[in-house]
Amino acid sequence: MSACLLVGVFRNRKKNMGKAEEKKKYFVVRERAVPEVLLKVVEAKRLLDSGRVQTVQDAAEQTGISRSSFYKYKDDIFPFHEQAKGKTITFIIQMDDEPGLLSGVLKTIAHFHGNILTIHQSIPINGIATLTLSVDILPGEGDAEAMVEFIEQSEGIHYLKILGRE
Repeated sequence: MSACLLVGVFRNRKKNMGKAEEKKKYFVVRERAVPEVLLKVVEAKRLLDSGRVQTVQDAAEQTGISRSSFYKYKDDIFPFHEQAKGKTITFIIQMDDEPGLLSGVLKTIAHFHGNILTIHQSIPINGIATLTLSVDILPGEGDAEAMVEFIEQSEGIHYLKILGRE
């Protein structure tokens, strides 16, 4: 594997008025500092994405990790590639189907100097819409972590998952 940087998502729990609240923090970590199991999860995901293996079991066997390790970390680590013109983040949001909610998400992206490259919203089912966005964050101007955190904490947002970064 090349000496690229990896981004990991680490969840911190903090007590807030007797309730455990989950807060996501994002760190950029050099590959040499990442535990081997996490690097193998990245490799297993690459094998699956490339079609070189068909199942998680095959990817886990080929990389020498357990399926449970793969499933435990698969959503928390992915390659991070620096680009001269910025970074592209693709994420999915599940949100209430309410007037103005999509507009609020788009205004938040603009506020954090994001340029929307693609946008797709599904037809709402049972009052919940799924939105997939690819956003280019301008270098030196945008704060992707703050943008994602702000959207996640917005009223009417049920779920936000980063699918990838380029």
